[in-house]
Amino acid sequence: MRAWGLAIVLSLVPGLAGAQPCTEPLTTLFERVSPAVVSIQVMKINKIRPHRRFETIVGSGLIIDRGGEILTNAHVVDGAASMSVTLDNGTKVTARVVGIDPVLDVALIRVDPSSPLPVAQFGDSSTVKVGDDVVAIGNPLGLDQTMTRGIVSGLNRMLPGISDEPMIQTDAPINPGNSGGPLADRCGRVIGINTLISEDAQSIGFAIPINAARAVLRDLREAGRVVRPWLGMQGRAIDPGLANVVKIPLTAGYLVEIVYDGSPAEQAGVRGGSLAVVVQGDEYLLGGDIVTAIQGTPVRTHQDYISKVKTLKPGQRVKVTLMREGHSREVTITVGERPRLPSDLGD
Repeated sequence: MRAWGLAIVLSLVPGLAGAQPCTEPLTTLFERVSPAVVSIQVMKINKIRPHRRFETIVGSGLIIDRGGEILTNAHVVDGAASMSVTLDNGTKVTARVVGIDPVLDVALIRVDPSSPLPVAQFGDSSTVKVGDDVVAIGNPLGLDQTMTRGIVSGLNRMLPGISDEPMIQTDAPINPGNSGGPLADRCGRVIGINTLISEDAQSIGFAIPINAARAVLRDLREAGRVVRPWLGMQGRAIDPGLANVVKIPLTAGYLVEIVYDGSPAEQAGVRGGSLAVVVQGDEYLLGGDIVTAIQGTPVRTHQDYISKVKTLKPGQRVKVTLMREGHSREVTITVGERPRLPSDLGD
């Protein structure tokens, strides 16, 4: 599991919106879903520590193809020196990484089974509602094939500094080792992938919506990675009352706090912040440019910025409108491919 949180939940059963709620016994649900859930053992080498160079990580995964494709968390398998998978029947096989996406925290791995494997059934995470019953199946603390039960306790959770993708929140107990395992609905459909747990609260976990994970599978299979557009800026929306407090010319928009070295934004001359200010408990890095529009589309919030950048393509030249020291200006930025950043997967 990851440091801020460790597990997220997934769901696995086919079904249509508006269908009658499933009322089968939980024992039956477990018997149907658990054969597609595997335990993943990863050995990593820590090159920094002179002692304890070898580290063993245990996680969970979900079989999505009878030929051996398994979906899990990127942080479970990232940097693996060796990796094995234990199937539901106890068979242990070696595995290899097919593709990793550190942004969404998903990975596709593959095993070579001697016979066709049982496959999980995907649900539709866009139809999930707060209050829906869910179960998490995985290997918490290395305890194979454990199922816990709860509800969806929140939707579209944005976790700044962790992920730009909205997540599913659940109170189903999740622990280290559940990472990469499924959160399933009451019918056994996979709706999410266990990824994070809050270390500051009890029974609050977060899962990657299965629709988001499915959307990157093709890229992981074909390219081993997900190509994302990138401008190289990091910031936050400006609170309307901030200008009155700091007495600095500010306008509504996306405050650029960090410009990454060598990024498209740096090459275009975009400025980051240099003055740290804490206002009502929120920390701002002031002095940088304020993005007010990209390609003519107004940018007022963090989500506005993220949503617009997602529509761009690497190599595309885009016009970005900035406010600097009270004056508007326009710069042209050549969109790059997002690299792996130090913050990805807790690096």
